[in-house]
Amino acid sequence: MNDRQHRRDLLRHAALGSSGFGLGQLALDSLLAGESSTNQRTHFAAKAKRVIYLFMHGGPSQIDLFDHKPELRKRHGEELPESVRGDQRLTGMTSGQKSLPVTSSLFNFRQHGESGAWISDALPQTAKIANELCFVRSMHTEAINHDPAVTLMQTGHQQAGRPSFGAWASYGLGMDNRDLPAFVVMVSRGSAARPADPLYSRLWGSGFLPSNHQGVALRSSGDPVLYLSNAAGVDRQTRRDQLDVLAGLNGLQREQQRDPEIATRIAQYEMAFRMQTAVPDLTDLSDEMETTFEAYGPQSRQPGTFAANCLLARRMAERGVRFIQLYHKGWDQHYNLPSDLQLQCRDVDQPAAALIRDLKQRGLLDETLVVWGGEFGRTTYSQGKLEPTNYGRDHHGGCFTMWLAGGGVKPGVVYAKRTTFVTTSSATPFTSTISTRRCCTCWAWITNG
Repeated sequence: MNDRQHRRDLLRHAALGSSGFGLGQLALDSLLAGESSTNQRTHFAAKAKRVIYLFMHGGPSQIDLFDHKPELRKRHGEELPESVRGDQRLTGMTSGQKSLPVTSSLFNFRQHGESGAWISDALPQTAKIANELCFVRSMHTEAINHDPAVTLMQTGHQQAGRPSFGAWASYGLGMDNRDLPAFVVMVSRGSAARPADPLYSRLWGSGFLPSNHQGVALRSSGDPVLYLSNAAGVDRQTRRDQLDVLAGLNGLQREQQRDPEIATRIAQYEMAFRMQTAVPDLTDLSDEMETTFEAYGPQSRQPGTFAANCLLARRMAERGVRFIQLYHKGWDQHYNLPSDLQLQCRDVDQPAAALIRDLKQRGLLDETLVVWGGEFGRTTYSQGKLEPTNYGRDHHGGCFTMWLAGGGVKPGVVYAKRTTFVTTSSATPFTSTISTRRCCTCWAWITNG
């Protein structure tokens, strides 16, 4: 490339950057003008200042955890009728299966709390906080495979590239602590995790929003954040001097190109510098009481576990982090479900319940929305051979369960308490339990008693 062509390319880039910045500014001015001229009141005053999203990656079985189906015990082992299956999509893992035997749960269910929520004995600690929870048992999605389903539950779209919910929270609410990111991500590997259950960083990406709104992933070993520590021979003052020089050079480039991403980059460098002090303080649990570790469970002292991450989530909530995303891997039970599900529940049951109690005790629950759930549910029929004490379940997006707590959510409620078959034409969305699509493999016309 000759010098003339190089200069031409630089000018073209600067022109595009300048025009893009100008168009973006016009759009922002328009939006702000619209907000100032319209009444933005809602029915209820907003309470949630932050979100803790406990995501069970793989699809927890609602049939074995929250959705009690006594009729399934009577029909256990029967072939799922073709009239029930209807046009329900099957994954490639069961589409060629000759038999689809209806499978009841091996776990026992009991009702808990004032709402009478049905919870299986796989989650005894969750059952004890039923009065704090709102169970939503009418969740459904068209996605049938993990990647589009997880992407949908993290971004609102099945196709990748959109901003994640955490990025939107950061963008909309701003930072409450200038020394920590507004959006933090932690990943734990479940006791029954499968080797091939990947999570991609795009799930906590910023999409088309400025990159400073993307999630910052904390690691369980070494530096909590990559390159948090200074290199050998570089002290804090030297690092400060380097950043000042770099900020000056980036500032000159921004003046020339008017690219807003350059300003974002400068701000991120400054955030990283402040995090060198704030993050070690966040992850140092030496000031926690022994009773706190006992409440969260024995794994709460082991970095990288779900229990330890729940405890860190509470510490982040105290410090004003806006969106705290916890991923727990290993919920894709296509086989050995009874044993593997128990392992997963032991990982998360006590820590999640302790987190709710801890937030409430510290006066943080009312302003913190806690969400628990996965990307879809599991089928009522067995994947593979149905054995007396063993079975598996395939993906099923037609009807699954999540729970919410805090943040203005009404506690002690079961939304869609009965799974009676209705249509949206005969009932309001608040009384109907499923959409007009046939929720065939969850036997939606059978009541719960």
